[in-house]
Amino acid sequence: MIVMGIDPGTAITGYGVVEVKSNRHIVLGYGAIRTTTKQSTAARLETIYSELRARIAEFRPDCLAVEELFFNKNVSTALAVGQARGVALLAGAHAGLPVAEYTPLQVKMAVTGYGRADKEQVAYMIKMLLGLADVPKPDDVTDALAICVCHGHNANNWGRSN
Repeated sequence: MIVMGIDPGTAITGYGVVEVKSNRHIVLGYGAIRTTTKQSTAARLETIYSELRARIAEFRPDCLAVEELFFNKNVSTALAVGQARGVALLAGAHAGLPVAEYTPLQVKMAVTGYGRADKEQVAYMIKMLLGLADVPKPDDVTDALAICVCHGHNANNWGRSN
């Protein structure tokens, strides 16, 4: 199974692509989609959408895993992330891909075993679990790879109703 993980944001949307074979995770690619505040909101969202569509065409994942929006005291930040999330969900739906969504707590738990792990702990574990020479930068990319690992661990229960 090839999983594309997405950590949505308007300034930086991180993506990672990982092939999951049994208990092994093989990195196929990762990167960041960047926009600037000089662009209109619509232009920024279009950039994210078209870049995600291009990465989907390039890597041909079997599914998308996207980070859920967490509570944020800054309403404008939450709205911007929500818009980027919507674009990511749309890109997956447009490509006919099933989409899984995970909270930051679920991702941290899957990667580190501790739901309140800090960014450095998550980055270290991603580097170790995926056999990377260095921690991917920026943090959004590391988070996207963590979302892939989370989905790899949860895929057996994915889609089952409780």
